[in-house]
Amino acid sequence: MSRVGKKLIPLPKGVKVTLGKEALVEGPKGKLTVPVPDGIRLEVKDNVLEVKRDTDQYAALHGLTRALTANAVQGVSTGFTRELDIVGIGYRADVKGNVVVFSLGYSHSIEFCLPPGVDCKIDKQTHLVLTGSDKQMLGQISANMRALRPPDPYKNKGVRYTGEKLKKKVGKTGAGSK
Repeated sequence: MSRVGKKLIPLPKGVKVTLGKEALVEGPKGKLTVPVPDGIRLEVKDNVLEVKRDTDQYAALHGLTRALTANAVQGVSTGFTRELDIVGIGYRADVKGNVVVFSLGYSHSIEFCLPPGVDCKIDKQTHLVLTGSDKQMLGQISANMRALRPPDPYKNKGVRYTGEKLKKKVGKTGAGSK
């Protein structure tokens, strides 16, 4: 039995759900659509959204659909945030409109275009705060930014998530080499 699928989704004030082949979730932060596969039904009763399945054969899709719908409801009501830190001497970032310009130790600066629905604020040129309503897109954008200069295992320089634990490797020693 899917324990995730059984949980009810409370609908905050200002969030409206339109049901059909896709669930359209509208709120103060925007609109998101969630695909509803065959064998899964969504029902709204008293500002609570319930996800039901026809048979046990749809158990995996039951939990998946409930999780995607809950993320959409949270996204359009409060939104999601991801934070990145830039570590390294001379490494920094600036925002110009919807373009983030990175200086990450390469011979050139890197321009990263933000898609609509994702906003970026920068504190002290080394701390990025990404906000958006779509959890999947926000995670992918932050992963793409981190991939521009992943943390180096020897010096731990690069772009990392805030609070990310890194293992620092021990470098070579001069003694013992011929």
